[in-house]
Amino acid sequence: MNSELTTGAAKTDFVIDVSNVTKSFSGKVVVNGIAMQVKKGEIYGFLGPNGSGKTTFIRILCGLLTPDSASGTCLGLDILKEQDAIKRRVGYMTQKFSLYEDLTVTENIELVARLYSVPERKKAVKEIIETTGFGGREKQLAGTLSGGWKQRLSLAACLVHKPELLLLDEPTAGVDPKARRDFWEEIHNFANAGITTLVSTHYMDEAERCHRLAYIAYGDLLAKGTINEVIDDSGLSTWIVTGDNLGALSAELRKSGTIEQIVAFGNSLHLTGSDPGQLEKAIESYRNHPGYLWKQTRSGIEDVFIYLTEKKARDNY
Repeated sequence: MNSELTTGAAKTDFVIDVSNVTKSFSGKVVVNGIAMQVKKGEIYGFLGPNGSGKTTFIRILCGLLTPDSASGTCLGLDILKEQDAIKRRVGYMTQKFSLYEDLTVTENIELVARLYSVPERKKAVKEIIETTGFGGREKQLAGTLSGGWKQRLSLAACLVHKPELLLLDEPTAGVDPKARRDFWEEIHNFANAGITTLVSTHYMDEAERCHRLAYIAYGDLLAKGTINEVIDDSGLSTWIVTGDNLGALSAELRKSGTIEQIVAFGNSLHLTGSDPGQLEKAIESYRNHPGYLWKQTRSGIEDVFIYLTEKKARDNY
């Protein structure tokens, strides 16, 4: 990356191209030297447990927080010197509903359009109302909307000024499965139209709908790439066992102290480790037990993320 950033649009192949993004609060590092590159039209998933630093990083990108250190660009603009210009070209959707519940759908969108000085404001508001499915609900108070419709209103408000980049902070938290599915269909439509999206989530099925992703825990970036790249790079080995009384089996296996991850998934256990030979040795005496059916399988993205989080917690401890 060129460290000699200048005012005005910088030449870059990436909508987001940043490195060494670091932020502390009261002496505690919550974002630790993160680097990220996101291409135009890409849906980039930003995953991690609660409190991992996702929101802080997103707020830095859209110019709402000043990092302790960082270099790079967002939309070709210096993230340290041109924060105001970045804000005008980004649509930011917060975790919690942040619009006015005592205003109507139209009034909320009009307010945001005024804040961004959107030209031909009434026309722009009408268009976004139709585009996001609010036809017939224009006069409904925001406070009376369901969770899914509130989420949709937040999205409409952050789209009214036609941003080039969407920064969505856990946008589907607390909404029903259909609303989540519809939301992701819209995100893919935006991507097809060339709009770039960075979306934070802790839903594994949503991670699989992203073109690429990054995983963060305790402020550190632990993995990034496509789903397949992240799984392959982890080097994990996973076995699935089904049968009766899996709770007792899990307790016995945990006594070995050599299996790094044992997780219940419905009527099965997933056993995952970073050393395939050690894992096979730990389960060897149980594999011929007539009450259990064992199968080696490819590790899933959830196996990888649980492993990475637990390993990071052990390392920090």
